[in-house]
Amino acid sequence: MQWLENAPHGALHIYTDGACSGNPGPGGWAWAVAPSGEPYGSGSERPSTNQRMEVRAVIEALRAHRDHLEPLVIVSDSTYVVNCFRQRWWQGWLSRGWKNSQRQPVANRELWEDLFDELVRRGSGKTVFQWVKGHSGDPMNDLVDTLAVQATGT
Repeated sequence: MQWLENAPHGALHIYTDGACSGNPGPGGWAWAVAPSGEPYGSGSERPSTNQRMEVRAVIEALRAHRDHLEPLVIVSDSTYVVNCFRQRWWQGWLSRGWKNSQRQPVANRELWEDLFDELVRRGSGKTVFQWVKGHSGDPMNDLVDTLAVQATGT
């Protein structure tokens, strides 16, 4: 699997976020297309964790854009999600048989497998992961945060 390091001109930017009321607790995820915030999607899982919801948000964003053939930029405030690809954690996980660097089972493996399936379906070099600082005033990040929190139902 390969992912682009930089966003090509004209790529569609999709912001994602996950939230959890308690950890674990009721979880919510959301995605929205920049710059307008539309279309968007959100949902929930109970019980869940913050990390599960961050990964789920990306999966659902990719599923919603399966027919979009141009590159996508997934913008997330989750280092858990972004570093998996930017720092190539996934390569180590696969080479170690789904064990992390401490030789423990990778958390949320079933979600990561779903995410990898979506990325493979999109094709090599069609997805970029970009980090944004959470709660820093970025309007799109604030929007998906609000949607994810609302989706928790709390």
